[in-house]
Amino acid sequence: MSTAITGTTATTASYAADAMKKSIGMNKDDFLKLFITELQHQDPMDPMDPTEMLGQLAQLTQVEQAYNTTAALEKLLVSQDNSLAMTSVSLIGKEVTASGSQVGFDGSNPAELSFQMPAATNAATVRITNSAGQTVRTVNLGDLAAGNGTYQWDGKDGQGNSLLAGAYSFSVTGNDALGNTLAGTSQINGTVDGVEFKNGIAYLKIGSVSVPFTDVTSVKG
Repeated sequence: MSTAITGTTATTASYAADAMKKSIGMNKDDFLKLFITELQHQDPMDPMDPTEMLGQLAQLTQVEQAYNTTAALEKLLVSQDNSLAMTSVSLIGKEVTASGSQVGFDGSNPAELSFQMPAATNAATVRITNSAGQTVRTVNLGDLAAGNGTYQWDGKDGQGNSLLAGAYSFSVTGNDALGNTLAGTSQINGTVDGVEFKNGIAYLKIGSVSVPFTDVTSVKG
């Protein structure tokens, strides 16, 4: 264990020293060599005052310590990203629930629209839109109780025409007892069939829908 920590510390220190030299032209070791060289070649009859250079050396040491801290934090973030990546891959084949308003339609089987209502509502409706933001279907759901709810969408538009497979969005709204409009919280349910990474972010593939790993709220199976 101690060997691994020593190796990591040495690597971090080396990285910090290199970054420091690239940024300001020298690191603490370079400055110390320069200091020793000047001491060796000073006029013995008029020796230099080392106070100023020692003060500069102390400042450089503080700067290098700051670089060390930054390097250690960067390595920690990389380690966390790798851990999240491994965790996201482990979800393949499992059923998840995530925050989001998209639903994938495979072109034949009904798609389940999941949502959560903050309170009991009446005259509730679900509105389904395509990737261009156009409304393709509006359905009257009637009265809804507070809590989780679902609607099985058959993949057809308002005229009864079958739509193409792909990702669609939906929203659910209704009125409370006082006539105020309430919006439901849309959810994504499905089995993870793949993972992709974009700009360091893991996305779970649920059919034609991509869900950020951080949006997952529950896992089954």
